[in-house]
Amino acid sequence: MFSKATEYALRATIYLAKKSSPDKKIGIGEIAKAIDSPPSFTAKILQSLTKDNTLVSSVRGPNGGFFLTENAKKLPVRAILIAMGEDEVLEKCVLGLKRCSEVQPCPMHEQYKSIKQLLIKLFTNKSIQQLANEIKEGEVYISNKINHQ
Repeated sequence: MFSKATEYALRATIYLAKKSSPDKKIGIGEIAKAIDSPPSFTAKILQSLTKDNTLVSSVRGPNGGFFLTENAKKLPVRAILIAMGEDEVLEKCVLGLKRCSEVQPCPMHEQYKSIKQLLIKLFTNKSIQQLANEIKEGEVYISNKINHQ
């Protein structure tokens, strides 16, 4: 549904909401390992997410790293999609047709319309912190790695 970069952005932001604070910054290496993403790709994604420090904040230097403020944790998950330039994915035709509408529907329009509304509601009403709170070791995951504990 989303690009690989946006998938990693979602995972990284949720991880930061769970593990970071202005007093506890997380480095690229830890984030990349936790979300099963290449470190250089993770760095590039986090650079996009820190553009205006509204979503992800960062501090350079030996005690630096990435973190989410309390205000950022309250943002809807859709804020991550907006930061990654993929917010329109929720609004688009499932077949990618530019002219799909109620007047000129694609073959899947009627069936997908209610699903699309549920997705928009989910990404708009669920906060980043709510998703972070749902991470329970061994039950809910943000990585493809298998935990053998």
